[in-house]
Amino acid sequence: MRHRDDHADHDHDHHDHHHDNHYSDMQARVKALESLLTEKGLIDPAAIDAIVETYETKVGPRNGARVVAKAWSDPDFAEWLKRDATAAIASLGYTGRQGEHMRAVFNTADTHNLIVCTLCSCYPWSVLGLPPVWYKAPAYRSRAVIDPRGVLAEFGVTLPESKKVRVWDSTAELRYLVIPERPEGTEGMDEEALADLVSRDAMIGTAIAGSPKISGAGNPEVAR
Repeated sequence: MRHRDDHADHDHDHHDHHHDNHYSDMQARVKALESLLTEKGLIDPAAIDAIVETYETKVGPRNGARVVAKAWSDPDFAEWLKRDATAAIASLGYTGRQGEHMRAVFNTADTHNLIVCTLCSCYPWSVLGLPPVWYKAPAYRSRAVIDPRGVLAEFGVTLPESKKVRVWDSTAELRYLVIPERPEGTEGMDEEALADLVSRDAMIGTAIAGSPKISGAGNPEVAR
């Protein structure tokens, strides 16, 4: 796969990116359609609520956090993630809702990874739950490619110039999970405790594991 430091990987086809790309006007239309279908008895609102609840509360980013914690604790699992993230993640019971493949990219002392979907908002729901609003915003999708360091700084992540930034562009077929660097002083912690240090944003690349979570939804530049 082709990539360039501080630039997104564009070596893919974005055709079929009709999903996950919801804006305020689209949300209103979806809600109206949902109401119409409910009135006609074609869908069950309780079933829809159950699906939403699953991704918001039961799945959320907790699945991904467990993947990261296991990678930190188990070198063999980390190597498996590098070779075949789809299979490694599936071994923990987490599989893509649309059959997409996964790739894990590891932050290191000299490289930081950032995930974006430039033409829509493809996102690994099975490990990160529902995508944040800012991830779908045009400002983030364009600026993450043009000025990744600036975007990271707006999230409170300031990197030394010596550290490279790699931007990975998700597609309908291939989605990414950032494995953040393990925080210092966590030796001896079990996987459950380690998972508590991993935020959703850290697994997208807009935060550092163990640091306070800073949401881009409140940032006037990124979320606009």
